[in-house]
Formats: sequence, structure tokens, C-alpha cells
Amino acid sequence: MKFILKLLLTAVAVLVLAEILPGVSVASYSYAIWVALVIGILNNFVRPVLILLTLPVTIITLGLFLLIINACMILLAANFLGGFTVDTIWWALLFSLLLSVLQSVLHSLIKEENKQS
Repeated sequence: MKFILKLLLTAVAVLVLAEILPGVSVASYSYAIWVALVIGILNNFVRPVLILLTLPVTIITLGLFLLIINACMILLAANFLGGFTVDTIWWALLFSLLLSVLQSVLHSLIKEENKQS
């Protein structure tokens, strides 16, 4: 149940960011759920491999290269899904940063509700 709630909150964050950022678009609400699911799968399986392969560059840049890896995950998700488009890597970078912030805020709201119950 918690997984579905996090997935739906991430989909809401994707929809909000697609409305705010002109370089990012989502075709519909159902595509936002697919985007959230694909990004979650990519972050769980592909991202650790990329981090391991680019470890020397990440160390040299003091971790800033992880931002590029996050942007690449967004662009990869856009390539998999036809209803989700990101114009450039800069929009993907901004989208990934803002998505992380929104996810942190929304997921902290879930944790606060669980503590009150």
C-alpha cells in the first residue's frame, strides 16, 4: 500500500513539474503514473550500475556528477515512454532536481501522518 501511495505522489509531482517547466511535457495522468513507475525502476536497477561505472568521475567532481546521472535517468525514461518528453539535458537536470525536492516534501508528509496515527 505504501508503494502505491509513493507512486501516486511521484506521479502528482511529475504532473506539477510538467505544468511548470516548459521543456517537459506529459501527455496524460496515466502517463504520469507510468513515468513515476519507469523512473523508480531505472533508479533501482540502472542507476547503481552507472554510479559504480562512473565512480572515479564522481569522486573527482565531489559528487556533482551524480546530478548528470539523475538527468540521464530522466532522459532514459523519456526515451522509453512516448507520452513523456524532455527537450534537453538541462531541462532533465532541472526536472530531476525539482522532482527530488517535491518527492522529499511529499514523502515527509506521509511519514508525519503515520507518526500521528
